[in-house]
Amino acid sequence: MDKNLMLERAEILVGAVDDLPTIPVVATQVIQMLDDPDVSVEEIADLMLTDQVMTARVMKLINSPVYKPAHEITSLRRALVYLGLRHIRELALTTSVIGAFDADSGAIGLNLFWEHSFGVGMVSKIIARKVGYEDLEKAYIAGIIHDLGEVFLSNYLREPFQEVLDKIKSHPIKLVDAEADMLGTTHCEIGLCIARKWNFPEVYCEVISCHHNPGRATIDPILSAIVNLADLFCTVRELNYGGSQWISFNLNEEEAWSILKKASPALAQLDEERFCYELDDAVPDVKELVASIFNSTERVNP
Repeated sequence: MDKNLMLERAEILVGAVDDLPTIPVVATQVIQMLDDPDVSVEEIADLMLTDQVMTARVMKLINSPVYKPAHEITSLRRALVYLGLRHIRELALTTSVIGAFDADSGAIGLNLFWEHSFGVGMVSKIIARKVGYEDLEKAYIAGIIHDLGEVFLSNYLREPFQEVLDKIKSHPIKLVDAEADMLGTTHCEIGLCIARKWNFPEVYCEVISCHHNPGRATIDPILSAIVNLADLFCTVRELNYGGSQWISFNLNEEEAWSILKKASPALAQLDEERFCYELDDAVPDVKELVASIFNSTERVNP
């Protein structure tokens, strides 16, 4: 189906929702403040502490297997110093997306959705390191938000989306292809519409739109390719919304792999099977992280 037609269909569906979540005001203010080269950690911390839920989730992420601090960080200011101002924007963005969709009433269980999303984020960071991508945290964030459109479909088109999920469990068809056939659009176009409404940076909008077709990416095709492969790896390692167990793939047949090999010829030596097995060790960490984030209502030390 034509990409432009699917985008038009997505715009209609997203536009029809009157109660579409928005990025929290505090997160928006944090992101704006970080555009000021003279802003201080203290100013950012004071603002973030006015939103205890967002702050608690930032602390959970900082102390997670993703960042691996030598000792637990319990102070927000210490956490921001540890992160550096460069990466606070990305954490604010991530926690805002988590907070925007926190109702567990969709066709996909919320924990399943975030297990897949954080799984793709963590694997994206691993792949980024292997290919020498310069910004590991950007790869991590891109992996987390790549399926933003899925949670919209799950919550706002629950019944038709449930039919899509039922189909992929009984037929050898990819989720994105089933969406196009049955809904007239896909989570890629839906996610792009939402990301634009929330004023996401263009590079993240591109990943959301192109993570199933990284060859279409023009801003950062390497990042889209990284997320594409991470998505595939997580799918075959059962971080996949509970369906599509039949899916398998051959790296040498993937467009994303060709893109990454051009960027890092050393990847030709990667043992695909061994790498997939290595991911098994990350699955418990992902599940533990997701469980902790959604129980993060405790107060945080300044």
